[in-house]
Amino acid sequence: MDNNLKVTVVQSTLAWENPQANFAHFEELLKAVSDVDIILLPEMFNTGFSMESSKLSETMDGASVSWMKRIAQEKNSAITGSVIIEEAGKYYNRLVWVLPDGSTKHYNKRHLFRMANEHEFFSQGEERIIVEYKGWKICPMVCYDLRFPVWSRNDVNYDLVFYVANWPAARVDAWSTLLKARAIENQCFAIGVNRIGEDESNISYCGGSAVHDPKGVLLSNFKNNQEDVQTFDLSLKELNDFRLKFPVDMDRDEFKLT
Repeated sequence: MDNNLKVTVVQSTLAWENPQANFAHFEELLKAVSDVDIILLPEMFNTGFSMESSKLSETMDGASVSWMKRIAQEKNSAITGSVIIEEAGKYYNRLVWVLPDGSTKHYNKRHLFRMANEHEFFSQGEERIIVEYKGWKICPMVCYDLRFPVWSRNDVNYDLVFYVANWPAARVDAWSTLLKARAIENQCFAIGVNRIGEDESNISYCGGSAVHDPKGVLLSNFKNNQEDVQTFDLSLKELNDFRLKFPVDMDRDEFKLT
């Protein structure tokens, strides 16, 4: 068995601080999607990149995670994106990973975007997670995490890293360059899903969603400033064959985060 993974990437507009409108919009975008393994939505897919953490926060039993569970069950697919979650009096920009059976895992964004004062309204995540799914090891990340290669470093032999984002158009060149770099340096598939449109802070987003193979080759053809839903068939055999022929990881530098 080749253990191919079918991943759907949703590049979309977001309604500002309006979860119900975003749920309806994503349901429309996903109507034609079927027989896939993972659906990737942008960062804060339910609200846009808002700092109104106390006003917009939900619990893991709230409307957004409940909606994700319903879509995961209906599509028989894992679905993921980040939402504002309150837990024990703290607010997190939390990537939620939901399986068709309703089970969840989560990753709290580690690197908070201080240029938008995110660190003043959210608590920092402390742990990276690796999700094992359909024979793959997957490392989920959120937006600004992309700028920090040590945090993304492939020291556990993961196969796919993905970044859900609200990455502004003004810095889309950095986004594109770093996504490709993460694929090459970690010898893995790397995916970035980004929004389009303009938010209420007058920040413009052009998308630039992308899928790179372990050699850094671009597999996607998302157009800037256009909503699009694309599905990709990723080959674990292709990845493992490349690693055997070109075992870069054998020469990596050993260190631990403290």
